[in-house]
Amino acid sequence: MKDIQSIRQEMVTTCRKMNESGINQGTAGNLSIRIDNGFLITPSSLPYDDMQPDDIVEMGFDGTYLGRRPSSEWRFHRDILAQREDINVVLHCHSLYATTLACHHRTIPSFHYMTGVAGGNTIRCAGYATFGTQALSDNALTALEDRLACLLGQHGQISLGKDFAAALWLAIEVETLSRMYVQALTLGEPPILPDDEMERVIEQMRRMSYGQAPDPEGSNEVARPRNS
Repeated sequence: MKDIQSIRQEMVTTCRKMNESGINQGTAGNLSIRIDNGFLITPSSLPYDDMQPDDIVEMGFDGTYLGRRPSSEWRFHRDILAQREDINVVLHCHSLYATTLACHHRTIPSFHYMTGVAGGNTIRCAGYATFGTQALSDNALTALEDRLACLLGQHGQISLGKDFAAALWLAIEVETLSRMYVQALTLGEPPILPDDEMERVIEQMRRMSYGQAPDPEGSNEVARPRNS
């Protein structure tokens, strides 16, 4: 496992990438990662460009912390990490199109097959609750059940991952899907892929994440490595 200082530096780098990618701005958003006996989380009200590794806050699952004051959203970071042993990183941001949909409490349906990257046939929108409250954390946990991402009503989005790269990639993908959906809605409600097709899509994604080729069913040829 990486040493704590290296993880802190990677957190700062990831936060700056959030802003560079356009999914976040100013002091909005926050990031956390599981460590032994607790987690690291970004501090409250500190611009990412000014943030240094030593500014990252160490917290316990009992809510105690060392160093600067943690992000006001520490509760849902703690609760998600405590409940979801399948992931290690929680990323929250106020990306423009995801937040646009969240302001209308819109769940993203399977209008596009890539909706499956979040683990199901929808990306749910959690009910609204005041930022930083236990109610918001409870709503987020419900929306994230069997999912790797959700929207937060009139707030933003949450994306999860096993590491920083995976969580950041998913957050950008959720924002991309949100933009597609907003634009598709200008032509009316788009057709929705059926559940059985989404099951096939999600299984293909699962296979490919383990380095396997897509299921060749229905195809006439299968890609295979060339002999050297």
